[in-house]
Amino acid sequence: MKKNYKKIIKKIIPKYILNYFGAGLAEIESLSFDKNQSVKEDILKKYNFNGDLSDIFVQNKGGIAHKWHHYIPIYDRYFSRFRGKEVKFLEIGVSMGGSLQMWRKYLGKDAIIYGIDINLECKKYNGQSAEVRIGSQDDPGFLQSVIAEMGGVDVILDDGSHQMQHIKSSLEILFPLLNEGGIYMIEDLHTSYWRGFGGGLNSKNNFFRIIDLLIDDMHKWYHGLGINFPSISQSCSGIHIYDSITVIEKNKVFKPTHSKIG
Repeated sequence: MKKNYKKIIKKIIPKYILNYFGAGLAEIESLSFDKNQSVKEDILKKYNFNGDLSDIFVQNKGGIAHKWHHYIPIYDRYFSRFRGKEVKFLEIGVSMGGSLQMWRKYLGKDAIIYGIDINLECKKYNGQSAEVRIGSQDDPGFLQSVIAEMGGVDVILDDGSHQMQHIKSSLEILFPLLNEGGIYMIEDLHTSYWRGFGGGLNSKNNFFRIIDLLIDDMHKWYHGLGINFPSISQSCSGIHIYDSITVIEKNKVFKPTHSKIG
């Protein structure tokens, strides 16, 4: 008999906690994948993806890598061009170490990979698949020191606290430090709808409201009302939204022109 996880969680967790964090906690538990089924087949069947990263994720051993299945082809879409190169890759959030070892296998031996986390326990992963530094993702001095040690950064993946203020702070601090042609990816943005993470469906702090403002900034040529985030928008060439993931591309931004030919 299929378990009704939502009802079970509501019995276990006090109502005020569910209201604070959002009913999504119960929904997420109900979306856990059946361990008796093939993860690789699920990714292939649903997303038509059968690339190396799927195998690397499925065959992961050692540190635990916890990923939503639809993230795998999205990662490959944006990170594949960096494989086998001396890409400088920063992951915010080390957790159980599995993600860093996944990136090492995927990106290759020449990649410069760093992970940051506020949890002192994550120091034990330093030097295994990547360099690990301990500090907060909203500490400007700490973040700047890590990027300086890396010698710059091409890819930033925010899988950190998932708190709205932390996500916003990291973006404002790190995006200006991102190399031209780089990728800034933020995942697990379903927390934008949870008050316990500083968000909420109609909250002005919901991170997708920030994205709305960045989209307005991209179209400043047409409304003339100025820009909200100059340190980001002056070199933000593209924004892509997926379920729980936002990808922000960094490139030179030119004033648009048009022609009539023929």
